[in-house]
Parts: sequence; structure tokens; C-alpha cells
Amino acid sequence: MSHKESFLQYLKIEKRYSPHTVRSYLNDLDQFHSFLSSLGPDEDPVAVTSHDIRAWIVSMIDNDYSTVSVHRKISCLRVFYRYLRKEGIIKSDPLEKVVLPKRKKTIPVFVEEAAMNNLLDNYVFGEDFAGIRNRTIIEMLYLTGMRRSELTGLLSIDVDLSEGSVKVTGKRNKQRIIPVIKSFIPHLEEYIRVRDESVPKSNGGWFFITEKGNKLYDKYVYNTVNSYLAMVTTIEKKSPHILRHTFATHMLNHGADLNSIKELLGHANLSATQVYTHNTFEKLKKVYKQAHPRA
Repeated sequence: MSHKESFLQYLKIEKRYSPHTVRSYLNDLDQFHSFLSSLGPDEDPVAVTSHDIRAWIVSMIDNDYSTVSVHRKISCLRVFYRYLRKEGIIKSDPLEKVVLPKRKKTIPVFVEEAAMNNLLDNYVFGEDFAGIRNRTIIEMLYLTGMRRSELTGLLSIDVDLSEGSVKVTGKRNKQRIIPVIKSFIPHLEEYIRVRDESVPKSNGGWFFITEKGNKLYDKYVYNTVNSYLAMVTTIEKKSPHILRHTFATHMLNHGADLNSIKELLGHANLSATQVYTHNTFEKLKKVYKQAHPRA
């Protein structure tokens, strides 16, 4: 087994990374190996130096990779070379002295509250299975802040209507419980009733399914969210992740504390949640301008 293959096994079994993350790491390692091959046939990933990694960073920047992409790919290498060092395959970490380009701070895009209320209160989704399912998808993402992969991975047993909660399996198979508001429960009950009456039983006990009873696929969720958000907002990005941003922003703007948002989103640390505080600050600025006599 090659070092790369054993590393991928380590990610799957010991680190419990998702299949999507493992594929991303594989693609990054393959890209790095291709770059090393361009330097010469004798370039061995195990014998890599900090100079080689700096050269790859420069190459990516020259090819118009964003600083976010560069950071992500180098993060993959950090995990890979720490693994090699832990296994005793290398003696020193070639990334120890590598300085990354400064990452631009990006502000999360979100949908305004009025637009979300307009979509959920005034738009007709349809009374058939597809229409009811689509509305439930939009509401589930907006009311819980879960990721798209978490939504498609929901099992029927994960949705507890009596407790008013949803059990979500997030990154690295970490589970968390998210409460759902009372007004959403009748919509969930309606979806379950129509689903069970009109669609074959799910092959794997999935909560969200296709008309044939199969697990709902990611592209369908993306297209559904994109088409409905296009009816009420002009923001450029209209993905399921935007509803996650919207959930966090609206919660913070209505007084939720950061630690609570962190737990609901399933973030590993608070720094990932702090990107949403800018929106609360914007609201504070607006209130300040309206309320202060000298503003």
C-alpha cells in the first residue's frame, strides 16, 4: 500500500472524515503530485522540501487560484505530512516554515428576513408530494441551519415530532440535536403523511426521498433551493449553504449568543461561528444611526 493510500485509509477510519472530504484530499494530493512531476521525474513526495511547497503556492497563485483554495490545499498537505511524521516515514515537516498568502476576509451572504417570510408565507409550492417536499426542504434548511449533506443524510428515525427535535449527523460522524419550532411540526407531519401515501417505502429509511423512494441527491436539493430563492432575492449565490448563513445571521440578529449558534451549526470551534458577527454589527450601526441624536 502506498503512503497516499494508507493516508486515505487513516482519514476514513481514524479521523472519520466524510467521503466528500476524503475525495477532496485525494484530488489535492494528486494535483500536488502532478506539480512535483512537472519539476522532474525524480521528485518524491516523501523527499519534498519547503521550497517545493512554496513553488506550488506560487504556481497556484499564478494560475488564479483564490487564497481560500490555496489555504485549503495546503491544509491537506499539512495533515498528510503530519501523518507521515507520526508514522516515522519522514523526520521533519516540510510545511513548518511555509508562510501562506494572507486570506481575504469574506462576509457570509444571506437572505433578508422579509424575503424569507415572503417565500414561506406567500409562495405556493404545490399540494402534491414534490411541492410539499420542496417546501419542507427549504424550511428544514432555514429553521435548523443544517448542511446539505446533513439534510440528505437524515433518516426517518432522526426526526422526533413528539420531542420537536432533529438528530443530525455532521462532519466526522459527530451527532447533534437541533430543536424545531412548533409551527414547523404540522408541516413535517403533512410531508410524512403524503410521502408514505404516495411514494414507495424508502430503501434505506431516508427522511427525504425521490418519487421512486430513493435517497434524495445533493444536486436536487441545490436546484430546489436555487430556483425558489431566485423568486425572492437577487443575491448572486442561492445555494443550500446560503440558508445556513441566513439561519445563523437571523438568529444572531434576534439575540442568540455565539456559543448557542456554534452548537446548533455543529462548528468544531468558535472561530468558525464568529464570521457571522459582522451582520449583528451592521444592525447595531443601523440602530445607532437612527437613535443617536448626533448620528
